Amino acid sequence: MAYAARAPTDLAEESMTSEIPSTDEPLDEPPFVDGQPDELDVKPVAVPYRFDCTSNAAKIIDEFGEIEDGTETGTTVSIAGRLMLRREQGKLAFGVLADSSGRVQLFARANSTPDFDGFTSLSLGDWIGVTGQVMKTRRGELSVSVESWEILAETRRPFPDKWHGISDPDLRYRQRYVDLWVTDEARQVFAARSKIFSLTRRWLEDREFIEVETPVFHPVAGGAAARPFTTHHNALDTELYLRIAPELYLKRLTVGGFERVFEIARVFRNEGISTRHNPEFSMLELYQAYADYTDIMELVEQLVEYLALQLHGTTELEWDGRPLNLAAPWRRASMLDLIEEHTGDRFTLDQPIDELRAAAERHEVPIKDHWGPGKLLLEIYETTCESNLWDPVFVTDYPQEVSPLSREHRELDGFVERFEAIVAGRELCNAFSELLDPDEQRSRFEAQEADRAAGDDEAMAVDHDYLRALEFGLPPTGGLGIGMDRLVMLLTNSTNIRDVVLFPTLRPEVFD
Repeated sequence: MAYAARAPTDLAEESMTSEIPSTDEPLDEPPFVDGQPDELDVKPVAVPYRFDCTSNAAKIIDEFGEIEDGTETGTTVSIAGRLMLRREQGKLAFGVLADSSGRVQLFARANSTPDFDGFTSLSLGDWIGVTGQVMKTRRGELSVSVESWEILAETRRPFPDKWHGISDPDLRYRQRYVDLWVTDEARQVFAARSKIFSLTRRWLEDREFIEVETPVFHPVAGGAAARPFTTHHNALDTELYLRIAPELYLKRLTVGGFERVFEIARVFRNEGISTRHNPEFSMLELYQAYADYTDIMELVEQLVEYLALQLHGTTELEWDGRPLNLAAPWRRASMLDLIEEHTGDRFTLDQPIDELRAAAERHEVPIKDHWGPGKLLLEIYETTCESNLWDPVFVTDYPQEVSPLSREHRELDGFVERFEAIVAGRELCNAFSELLDPDEQRSRFEAQEADRAAGDDEAMAVDHDYLRALEFGLPPTGGLGIGMDRLVMLLTNSTNIRDVVLFPTLRPEVFD
């Protein structure tokens, strides 16, 4: 995706009427220093309450980009944005105006631009409104001749220039409002993120899914294995949890007759921060009645293939310097088969627990005393296999012990019909045939509570209202949760989740 129409490459332009020597010297820009200046240059200016824009950079280039060099169009436009570059040469001045659509050159003459000295004194980063004729210089730079201008907002801090940008990644994340102006890649990523969310919604709606909203405050933390954030509701005098997943509420809606339902939800998990994890993130969860996990596999691979084609026109992408093909169909492989492929060891749930513990230690997997065989196998798989799975693969058939909301496997005792999609060594989504039996669900919730009592602070609690909902009958259902931030990372070749979250969670700054 292109962020903008092409930016001017030679600001030492010649005018329509006179020759100006060209130069490759840098623009007259103040240096940018990471951090806050010791002293702010406060210069209060009266600014208008509004400005009427009749065009923008992209429209100007679309409409007039092909006119001949040295042409005056006779078309007057009013545009607004930030002044990103500026250069003066005698009685002429050149600048670059950036708006949300792109960049266009400004061309000011001392004999026709009101308050020419004021225009040449503007700071980089100032918001200005400009009215003037669209023209193209003899050197072929599409421009707006500055016939009137006004300042719309001043920047009181040194603004980074196009050439130097922001070198400190932490500063980029903290001051995204600046980063978006000087880092074209950042703007491209977030434009792509918006498009991915929009395309996903339309794709699901075309398949008769209904979008809903479910509570963010939960009386019981459930729907995933994660540590929740807690809060207190004063009026009810009760503890509540920020949701770690919308799953149990969405399945309540399937009980209520919504046969295809989805939510793109903000969820919150009180966990560590890494290149893959942010404590609050966006998740797509959906549930489809009369479907199982094989139907959901097809849905996932078709959705991701569609998004790749819409964004890039191909499924053959590059991620972190390596080729990656997202075309459907994706490989299906069981967790136990993958462990054998990568370690040479064949494991089963029936093996003595001591053998599995010894195998875990051999593969340098930290273990806990209360873990059963299913949890040990999961940890062995995640340590030895997951990061080595590059091409898209559906890892299927997880132990029941680690899948408290999944339906038992119709053929394999002790396993459930669950899969995770792994792409480029990272989990993209988790899905399963949903557990329907309220008695079995109660038993698994109670097992989770026992794990919690043994020290697992990510284990689920018993959700009695959800069990009551199941007693009214949940039809055969396939469910899915996709981490939307990771999906955006995949489709924008981003290796750090902070690069796809506008305002990631960071350690608080200390202000004087």
